[in-house]
Amino acid sequence: MLDEKLLGILVCPADQGPLLLVDNGKALYNPRLRRAYRIEDDIPVLLVDQARDVSEQEHARFTGQGLSADPQ
Repeated sequence: MLDEKLLGILVCPADQGPLLLVDNGKALYNPRLRRAYRIEDDIPVLLVDQARDVSEQEHARFTGQGLSADPQ
């Protein structure tokens, strides 16, 4: 699981907005762009070209379970 301090400073590389920690800590999710970034061995892979699109069903699930990386 990602450290809360790290989670608080991570932003999406595409729009510099906050991310949600989802999928039992396996991904970071940008609900604005509906893109998910995988986490491998506790290391976020924040590469735009490796992010994946998220379906409507996944979006609903992710936004309902996400732990915000936004420090506010």
